[in-house]
Amino acid sequence: MFSCVDSSNQMLLHDQVAAQIRRSIAEGDAGPGDRLPPAKDLATVMGVNTNTVLRALHALRDEGLLEFRRGMGVRVSGTPQRSTVVSRARDLVRFARQQGYPPEELISIIQGLR
Repeated sequence: MFSCVDSSNQMLLHDQVAAQIRRSIAEGDAGPGDRLPPAKDLATVMGVNTNTVLRALHALRDEGLLEFRRGMGVRVSGTPQRSTVVSRARDLVRFARQQGYPPEELISIIQGLR
């Protein structure tokens, strides 16, 4: 499922960790509702610091792929396709704010597109 990261790769370590987890989800090794191993265990398997894994997990949570629940660990909450939609939605919200549109008005615009 997961392997050691490549320290000679120019890609940042936490990005490599996130990419491995993202790929595992995309290939069906971990699906929605599945619990990931603890960050400490992932760090050991991948040969990185626990903080590196935590940074990758937070990035994947922000993408909509993972959810953190107290007492339940880190679970897969989405698919790579959902992650892309969440990412683009964040870009749209950011763009709308720059143009002076509050989130409520953006929601109204989107609902009008049906």
